[in-house]
Amino acid sequence: MDATIERGNKNKWMILFIVLMVTFMATLDGSIVNVALPVMTKALNVTSASIQLVVTSYLIIISATILVFGRLGDMVGKTRIFKFGIALFTLGSLLCGITGSFSVLILSRVIQAIGAAGTMANNQGIITEVFPANERGKALGITGTFVALGSLLGPPIGGFIVDSGRWEYIFLINVPIGIATLFFSFKILPDSIRRVKEKLDGFGAVLFLFFIVPLFAALGKGQEVGFTKPVVLLGFLVAIAALVLFIIAERKQENPLLQLKIFENKLFSLSIFCAFLSFLAIFCSNIIQPFYLQDVMSFSPSTTGLIMMIYPLVMSVVAPVSGHLSDKLGSEVLTLIGLSFTSLGLILMSTLTEQSSIMSMALFIAIMSMGNGLFQAPNNSLVMSTVSRDKLGIAGSVNALIRNLGMICGIALSTTVLYNRMSYKIGHHVTDFVPGRNDAFIYGMRTVYIIAAVICLAGAALTAIRLFGRKSEEETVLE
Repeated sequence: MDATIERGNKNKWMILFIVLMVTFMATLDGSIVNVALPVMTKALNVTSASIQLVVTSYLIIISATILVFGRLGDMVGKTRIFKFGIALFTLGSLLCGITGSFSVLILSRVIQAIGAAGTMANNQGIITEVFPANERGKALGITGTFVALGSLLGPPIGGFIVDSGRWEYIFLINVPIGIATLFFSFKILPDSIRRVKEKLDGFGAVLFLFFIVPLFAALGKGQEVGFTKPVVLLGFLVAIAALVLFIIAERKQENPLLQLKIFENKLFSLSIFCAFLSFLAIFCSNIIQPFYLQDVMSFSPSTTGLIMMIYPLVMSVVAPVSGHLSDKLGSEVLTLIGLSFTSLGLILMSTLTEQSSIMSMALFIAIMSMGNGLFQAPNNSLVMSTVSRDKLGIAGSVNALIRNLGMICGIALSTTVLYNRMSYKIGHHVTDFVPGRNDAFIYGMRTVYIIAAVICLAGAALTAIRLFGRKSEEETVLE
């Protein structure tokens, strides 16, 4: 056995602890920002449409670079890239917390995102390499718990920080955690365990970057100036051209950035697509909720955080149960039930008004989050079980990529529809909350939730067709 692997096995629980801290930090950073967006809008003197860049820039850069860092982890060592990711993420967090400039904040979020991509692309690979097969599932399960914990604590911590201090502190809390984990990672994490002598598909990486960035830049710009403007259309054109060239190039590459053959598995492709629809629909809700709670309902940031905490709290309870049930009932059945419940929750959320009670909000959010909790664990199991062992890393990277793409599309779709419907209701173009026109916001929000529910129902329908179609085939074979 390799000496680095032996040393990794001896320190496996400390290694897991380091990975958990980084995972918690990155997840916390994602959930802690949303509740502060309304305050940041006023502090930085930008519109609600512009402030979405704080969230989208982070997700876009992660999406554009995560496949690259996954490949680099295989080539130069997962722990080496993981440490680089921690350092860069911590630096980005520091820069986010000390700037008062919106443009510098976005640049700092880009630095943060590159670091986060480096850790996200390799954390599961490190756990897989240092834990034996009989303990691997347990270790990965604990990692999932910390993801839920980060989401759970983000909104209330963010709310209390914004209420009692400055919004900059939501980024600065990452700095001491990042420095500590980086120090112990150099002390405890094993040296790069495995390296392969392959060249990075640089051409594919550049093409993928030119697909992701122009696509979502165009989506964001289109919300402000309209989707028929030449600059927006050019962005979409560049993205489409880059995607086509990327697919052609990857088919010819000996060591491609993304092995397209895994999409030939219909169950894998369907599961990935349903995951995309699920995250798209849920993020439509996540991005609008804080503005509804603070601007329309006039709740404080801390109260908003507590209400938004319901979602990850229910998820953290339901997801482990769902994972256990999937072994008995089958993953496809639970994904169908989960998407159906999520759709129901989104439809109920569309009925919220200025007079809605906290209890009704809590119930609707709980139903929506219960559905997503029922869906996520079984769907992840389907994704990972449909590929061979040597492609688990690719499947995991694609799963993470699709998650981020779904989030970005959810943000773009929800804000576009919201301001389009608000503009229609008010009678002129708006890209921000209009004081005194809560009715316009409610009108736009209702449309967003209905569209999100329809998207989720489409995923449920596809799952049902696949599930019952497969059962019919099995019954025919038995006859």
